[in-house]
Amino acid sequence: MDYKRCWAEIDLGAISENYKKIREIMSPGCKYLAVVKADGYGHGAATVAAHLQREGADWFGVATLEEALRLRKSGITRPILVLGYTDPTAAAVLSCNTITQTLLSAEYAKQLAAEAARVGCRVDCHVKIDTGMCRLGFEAEAPDTVPAIVSLSRESSLHITGIFTHFSVADDISENATEFTHLQFIRFARVCNLLKDAGVDVGLRHCCNSAGTLMRPEYHLDMCRIGISQYGLDPDPCMKGQLPMKPAMSLYAVVSMVKDIPAGATVSYGRTYTASGLRSIATVAIGYADGYPRALSNVSYMLLHGKKAPVIGRICMDQLMLDVSEIPEARAGDRVTVVGKDGDLAVTFDDLARWIGTINYEVVCGISKRIPRLVKPE
Repeated sequence: MDYKRCWAEIDLGAISENYKKIREIMSPGCKYLAVVKADGYGHGAATVAAHLQREGADWFGVATLEEALRLRKSGITRPILVLGYTDPTAAAVLSCNTITQTLLSAEYAKQLAAEAARVGCRVDCHVKIDTGMCRLGFEAEAPDTVPAIVSLSRESSLHITGIFTHFSVADDISENATEFTHLQFIRFARVCNLLKDAGVDVGLRHCCNSAGTLMRPEYHLDMCRIGISQYGLDPDPCMKGQLPMKPAMSLYAVVSMVKDIPAGATVSYGRTYTASGLRSIATVAIGYADGYPRALSNVSYMLLHGKKAPVIGRICMDQLMLDVSEIPEARAGDRVTVVGKDGDLAVTFDDLARWIGTINYEVVCGISKRIPRLVKPE
């Protein structure tokens, strides 16, 4: 198939390099959980997981049961942890596919245990502890948390193999944020120690996301959950250079036509751009339905023939326009670098995020499934 419209290139070699760099800084014996939710942060979950399984990743993390099942169907045999909610009525599906489910509250855990007992199966579980994120989990400071987990550990239909929490500001290097991350760790360690004293084997203890793994080696414990960093992106701009990574995704599109417009002509919906003089514009075959945010209208630029070409006018669903007045060699069929390098210049997902006031996670996860992912082998 000829993908001459827009496409993403996924560099497996970059993912390997990032994986090895992260492994090198992890504590000895610490397991690597590769987070591949949201279709591998837009990179293709099945492709990334298969590659990281070959590299030696110990676990995989997803957000939903459906994502976990797709990994199993694609040939992933390593343990998979569902980090979010799964309907308790799916207990048998979890068990039959050896998928580990997060216990996100006492009420939820009881429902899952009851359903598993009803159908005669046993579900592997990791207990989530809320140490300050205030999202999911047993509250670390609540007096009934430890007794509730002790009780759950005796449920024959549940098999607790791990316990974890999630840092909310590990990617922030300010003193206040550092203190809060430490407080979260202390709260988590206290729960783990109380459970140990009560005779409960909590299994794998894990609290570090990408930022925590890079910044807080003293918190690595038994496993680290690596997401954004393995794709070569920084958890936060303030962490740039903390551990040099290689971006795994580049994004390209083609010029569909080039034409001149006179002074006073307006471009695209809403007429938000008016030509100040004779301008040459190129229409490019990518739009917001492909995941290039409409908010980048009249804000961003792309690279063509090693030069910057500003995006002008409102970005459309399937296409957008560039000002190529300073690029006289522009022709229909030319490749445009949307994200990536062209000569001495580069556009990054961090650039796109900064231009519209969001984070690189959102931008890269938003790349549409209709954009083909072309895998570059190592």
